[in-house]
Amino acid sequence: MTTQAAFTLHGRNPDVLTCIANLSNDEVFTPPEFANRMLDTLAEAWAADHNGANLWADRTVKFLDPFTKSGVFLREITKRLTEGLKDEIPDLQQRVDHILTRQVYGIAITHLTSLLARRSLYCSKFANGEHSIAKSFNSEAGNIWFERMKHTWRDGKCVFCGASQKTLERGEAFETHAYAFIHTDNIKARIAELFGGPMQFDVIIGNPPYQLDDGGFGTSAAPIYQKFVEQAKALEPRYLSMIIPARWFAGGKGLDEFREAMLADNRIREINDYLTASDVFPGVGLKGGVCYFLWERDNPGPCRVTTRFKDWPISSATRPLLEQGADVFIRFNEGLSILQKVVAVETGQTQSISLPAGKRFDQLVSSRKPFGLETKFKGKTTKRAGDVLVYQNGGTGYTPKESITTGIGFIDKWKVYVGRAAPGTGNRDTYPHRIISTPFIGEPESISSETYLCIGPLDSKSEAESVLSYLTCRLTRLLILLHKPSQDTTRKVYTFVPTQDWTKRWTDADLYAKYGLTDEEIAFIEKIVRPMDLTGDVVDEVIVDEVDDE
Repeated sequence: MTTQAAFTLHGRNPDVLTCIANLSNDEVFTPPEFANRMLDTLAEAWAADHNGANLWADRTVKFLDPFTKSGVFLREITKRLTEGLKDEIPDLQQRVDHILTRQVYGIAITHLTSLLARRSLYCSKFANGEHSIAKSFNSEAGNIWFERMKHTWRDGKCVFCGASQKTLERGEAFETHAYAFIHTDNIKARIAELFGGPMQFDVIIGNPPYQLDDGGFGTSAAPIYQKFVEQAKALEPRYLSMIIPARWFAGGKGLDEFREAMLADNRIREINDYLTASDVFPGVGLKGGVCYFLWERDNPGPCRVTTRFKDWPISSATRPLLEQGADVFIRFNEGLSILQKVVAVETGQTQSISLPAGKRFDQLVSSRKPFGLETKFKGKTTKRAGDVLVYQNGGTGYTPKESITTGIGFIDKWKVYVGRAAPGTGNRDTYPHRIISTPFIGEPESISSETYLCIGPLDSKSEAESVLSYLTCRLTRLLILLHKPSQDTTRKVYTFVPTQDWTKRWTDADLYAKYGLTDEEIAFIEKIVRPMDLTGDVVDEVIVDEVDDE
């Protein structure tokens, strides 16, 4: 083995992969420390399933990163195998050649990342170049494949990924973002095509693109990571581990079927949940946090759920992904026990966390556009006879009552308005958080644009004040959070909130006592949910931009 090869396999300080900047929404690089955390989880599961065996001492195991960017996963796997196989393959050059040619494979997402990944893994952008630490490749690509792919257009959209033809059919000078791994309806045949024959990977691991880079932004951009997860499962590896946005826990645009399939899959044995993405990807704003999961093909069972946030104590519990009566994943272990107590008091049930329709607060909450008016609607600045007051984006206005054809039964009643989008904190997730925008009472002869949801109808001002007080309680807003995947607060997020007696003003002390919460549970609620102050002008607080459809 040459001095050069031995030298390049050792650690560097600083590691260049800790220093490179992200290239785009699709090319967010995984820090080496975090990649190693995922590899540690994988190795622990392997040992548990193989009588304590060392994954990195097995020369037969094949690894695939099907969306490699910096090459960090492949590089760190190679470093571990190089150490683990010392006894079985003593010669360093022979050992490195075996690992790089027979065990470690990648599919790059762009031409640039293919060069970067090869440089990270082979120490050369050419796998067969004179500076490459691999000495047995005949091709420049080695085992890191990339070729420019094309979308398959139908009615202006790609049939595989849903990309916009208008945006991405833009010539040879630009990336197509047509990823080989998902632009096929036969992934096993595609893999055989890429690597020269049928391949059975033992481990698939990596960090897929999160959303379509086709002109969307924020919550308006369509997620794409679920397609990579589905294709990876179709390859039937023994182990699958990916880091993806955590919004799939409760919803998100186009994620309902994916969520249902994931929560019903008892082969997902670990979920490591990070409440803020910046704890994983420094400087990256991604609302809702991220998670990585471990899927084990041959070892079904309950899932170990671990939640992490900055310097908070780590919370870990082994439980089903889908609780009886739920249609979403309950993100907080502590939140699950609180929800179970609430449902038990309201229904007498201890096995299910489902509230009957008659006891669910969401039955009082309107759908989007409660009065048929879009977010951009602007009423007149002066009131005329027959006009109603409109609470709209940025303030109030007036419009003729006769022009309203939706939500007519709410117009003459008392109600409570609450913003459809919670106020943002930039692109960061912070705790304690308010969860919802500040609600306010809507008087008779008032309506709202799509900026707000309408809660009611209520028979009196005192009932409206009771509902308003309930929404300010921290417990109420924690129950909303358990069903809330993003800043968008549609009617669905109130599913776990029970209705109350609207003849009194509610406080958290009342609710804590009613549901028998412990001091530890109360402390958790107050760590997660910020107090809400109803003073000040709340009508101008909510600005709705692009949010998910209900």
